[in-house]
Amino acid sequence: MAPLEENISDRMTSFPSEGVTMSGYVARPHGKGPHATILVVQEWWGLNEHIKDIARRFAHEGYVAIAPDLFSRLGHKVTTDSNEAGKLMQALQQSDGLKDLRATVTYVKSLDGVDPNHIGVIGFCMGGSYALMLPCTTAAIKAAAVFYGQVPDPDAPLKNLVAPVLFIYGEDDGWITKSDVQRLRDASRKYNKPAEVITYPGCPHAFFNDTRQEVYRPAAAQDAWNRTLSFFRQHLQA
Repeated sequence: MAPLEENISDRMTSFPSEGVTMSGYVARPHGKGPHATILVVQEWWGLNEHIKDIARRFAHEGYVAIAPDLFSRLGHKVTTDSNEAGKLMQALQQSDGLKDLRATVTYVKSLDGVDPNHIGVIGFCMGGSYALMLPCTTAAIKAAAVFYGQVPDPDAPLKNLVAPVLFIYGEDDGWITKSDVQRLRDASRKYNKPAEVITYPGCPHAFFNDTRQEVYRPAAAQDAWNRTLSFFRQHLQA
């Protein structure tokens, strides 16, 4: 986990979305900026310490990072129980989740030191699904890193994709199938959208999560992180 050093600061925050007050976690580098911004979208466990740690990692890299609590509508739940997590994920309507992510974009644009023209998104598992869909619904997102998220089926939403996509995938993923990933490749060609798929042999679903030793794969996770940083440098710091 990245230490909270003197060169970054962090805080919980709140902001409005339609019919709900959202909560979120903001980590940012010191300095006036303007800084590019990255939305960090949670797994189905909720806005837990792992997601906050990822936000801090991006702050150490010079980004303002905000992790919105996508379960704000569901009582700000955080769980370690997969059954409860699955119920929470199912209870969150995708339209509400996307609405709340767009509200997060609006909020982060209002912060001092933020470059409103260089905003990216990264998401994991459930959050990966949202990270892929968000730039299909708003032109504010300039780059999307998707870690083992669902690919829409049918693929029609992807014709509205406005940002390049980096899709990270473990070959032994029990949730996201090879046909899902192929559908993304096919859609990117059909709709002429920039999408790169990186496959990690022998890696299961959630292999990036270093708080879950049963699935964490350190070498692949480090390579995926390096590729993600390079991807965001290319598209958000030009």
